[in-house]
Amino acid sequence: MARSGSLIAVVDDEEGVRRALGRLLRAAGLDAETFPSGDEFLETLSDHRPDCVVLDLHMPKVDGFQVQAWLARANFVIPVIAITGHDSPESEARAMKGGAFAYLRKPVDADTLLGKIDEAIARKSNGKKNVGGKPI
Repeated sequence: MARSGSLIAVVDDEEGVRRALGRLLRAAGLDAETFPSGDEFLETLSDHRPDCVVLDLHMPKVDGFQVQAWLARANFVIPVIAITGHDSPESEARAMKGGAFAYLRKPVDADTLLGKIDEAIARKSNGKKNVGGKPI
């Protein structure tokens, strides 16, 4: 079960996906904030940091890969769960190499997503490393 009260950011340019994921997370007892673009999400990090980010990889302007790179350069320790409707072996490899904790294909299964969020938050709390070897 996902950890109650944890703040999860959802970054996806598809409004329907953002709304659905936000509702799912809130129903699971999590605090959720949603962003329609990578740049809008990055602008908020000076004020606060989420416990986990559900991040669409393929968005206009600032895409998920660019968000991952920015987080890495800034040394922000925020687990990223990459989601995509444009699955390819190259995208998965690139996301995982960029430090993603998990890679999920759209449509995202609710139980799988909540399980990955719970696992990411637990590992972050315990100071463990993600599957790519980078600390989360």
